[in-house]
Amino acid sequence: MAEAVDIETLLAWPALGTLAEPLCALLRDAAEAGPCAGGEPPQVLADTLDALALLDADGEVLVAAVLHACPAWAQRHARADTPASPAISALLEGQHAAGQVWALHAEQERGRNHEGLRRLLLAIVRDLRVVPILLARQLVRMRAAAMLPDAERLALARLTRDIHAPLANRLGIWQLKWELEDLAFRHLEPATYRQIATLLDDKRAGRERYIEDVKARLGEALAVAGIAADIAGRPKHIYSIWKKMQKKNAPIGELYDLRAVRVLVDDVQACYAALGAVHALWAPVPGEFDDYIARPKHNDYRSLHTAVVGPEGKTLEVQIRTREMHDQAELGVAAHWRYKEHAYQGRGGAQRSAAGEAAVNRKIEWMRRLLEAPAEAGDGALAGAFDTELVEDRIYALTPKGEVVDLPLGATPLDFAYRVHTEVGHRCRGAKVDGRIVTLDHVLHTGDRVEILTGKVSEPRRDWLLASNGFLASARSREKVRSWFHKLDRARNLQAGRELLDRELKRVGMQHADPTPALRRFNVDTVEDLQVLVALGDVGPHQVVRALADHEREQREAEATGEDPEVIALRAPKRLRPGGKPAFTVVGVDNLLVQVARCCQPLPGEAVAGYLTRARGVSVHRGDCASFLRLAAREPQRVLPVEWGASAGAHQAELVLQAVDRKHLLKDVTNLIAQEDAHVLAIDGDAGGARGRGRVQLRLSLRVADFGQLSRLLGKLEALPGVERAYRT
Repeated sequence: MAEAVDIETLLAWPALGTLAEPLCALLRDAAEAGPCAGGEPPQVLADTLDALALLDADGEVLVAAVLHACPAWAQRHARADTPASPAISALLEGQHAAGQVWALHAEQERGRNHEGLRRLLLAIVRDLRVVPILLARQLVRMRAAAMLPDAERLALARLTRDIHAPLANRLGIWQLKWELEDLAFRHLEPATYRQIATLLDDKRAGRERYIEDVKARLGEALAVAGIAADIAGRPKHIYSIWKKMQKKNAPIGELYDLRAVRVLVDDVQACYAALGAVHALWAPVPGEFDDYIARPKHNDYRSLHTAVVGPEGKTLEVQIRTREMHDQAELGVAAHWRYKEHAYQGRGGAQRSAAGEAAVNRKIEWMRRLLEAPAEAGDGALAGAFDTELVEDRIYALTPKGEVVDLPLGATPLDFAYRVHTEVGHRCRGAKVDGRIVTLDHVLHTGDRVEILTGKVSEPRRDWLLASNGFLASARSREKVRSWFHKLDRARNLQAGRELLDRELKRVGMQHADPTPALRRFNVDTVEDLQVLVALGDVGPHQVVRALADHEREQREAEATGEDPEVIALRAPKRLRPGGKPAFTVVGVDNLLVQVARCCQPLPGEAVAGYLTRARGVSVHRGDCASFLRLAAREPQRVLPVEWGASAGAHQAELVLQAVDRKHLLKDVTNLIAQEDAHVLAIDGDAGGARGRGRVQLRLSLRVADFGQLSRLLGKLEALPGVERAYRT
């Protein structure tokens, strides 16, 4: 075959013979860049397409494989203003992204665990149909590996053994799996491979013919017995034989499953009937019967296993199960690859979690369903299913040495540090992502390479535990920080908790509040016990503030129930804001004009009270507002109980920020406010003055959604570089 292929020759290849016309047109348009040259050799491309055709790959997958093999065509497709198929672009991106995994594998030391790389590969490809393309191309390269230099050939074989063969195994792509494993084994362990091949009494083609003969004979016997069954079979390949010999520490002559068939029937009764038919047809091997239906394995695997002396006096394993049992064995917790693979053992195991296992299991199960889906499902339907069915909830970050660490979505460098090792997390002082210094609340993404900067001593910070600060997304990481503080003496925790709580109360304008009413909410007996809980991160300071606000509101409601009935009759709630949702509930009377008092501007979640004015309806104040207290003392009959409605909308708050006067301070402040989804109404700056040279005081008028958002925003403002204090006026 020539080294360059024109488009008409390409479309005449058998694998592309049934390509839909829109995809043919796409290839023709891309081929205007000239003949397919400069990429993969034409024979490699042809063999790759043949392997994909064996897997019943759809048209988009075949076209993506062609474009990747012809870089000039792929570039023309990418430059097109309106690509005929966005799915093909995603498939091309996935093939290019896989190169990152191959490079990481080359970096890693021999013997390292490679499970993380397999997970990374599944995470970085947006369309999982990329994986069969990668497997098919790797199989073609392995078939020609004998022509490569030794170093390149061995590297290709190790990559196949560590990444491609396990993925083919998990996906149930047996057509490629056995050959990938055998080819890798042949190049990595040539002497052992030749020894086992010599011990086999026939070649694979002969063993396959033998299995077909067994299936025909067994099918006839089951039909005579009136048993409806599906029969499948396979000869064990050389690598699998070697693994079984290693596992059982037995010579090849003691292995009875070198040839095996599987019988699927409708129910359990038919399983035992089929077993009787098998034993009537061929003599069983003594001691080689296992009833995993009556006594399932620990992973709930169920099946009947028996070994018999089959045709020509050769031993044969027969597995019999119901179709439901088979589905469980292939896709459920009993799935073959879960307990056959040893990749989950060894180094790197501590960097994986149960949530990570569940995420990759869902992906594998979906890919298996996809590969088994009938062709009539349609390419478009399948492509849409990827977006709706698979929502990635894990990320896969890299250590400086290229090891993969799986983390929950939204994880930060601090989560990464604690996943690597608890002590690394305790000593964490900063982090670099892809060589750039980032803050500890930076959100990581799949493929980020993270370097943790550590100090000499373990000094975790208490504000790492506050969810509103966004330092830790993993519950496991937060528990490690809590555990560290639990080990401190009570006096230190008490002092730290008092400072955290006082700072939060001052920030929200409740510095004179007594924490005692919040004790019952958190099931503690003293304020000191509550302060210790705050120090340990078991209770957030904002939770205490919310509890105090709720208590004040409950107190007013209780007092209202004992007042004069005529006064109660005047009280009651509601004023509807635009959109029809009540901002406040005023107990007793409908249709009152209600407005927020300008003097204190209460926020949803805070304790509030109403004052009936002479001309402007009910004015709503914070419970501790000085103006309200003066008015209430002068005319207590005008005080009305008010509570927040179901939806309070946006509210105005006045803040003061004291900081070092530095470059970009205002930019950092406004960016943070925008990130927290608050709105700036006004900013007034006062440089120098009472604060002294080099200092600035900013007064900010903001619109926030509720009390909780204000508390989070104040905490993050105080965390900005150079900010000394941020509080509400």
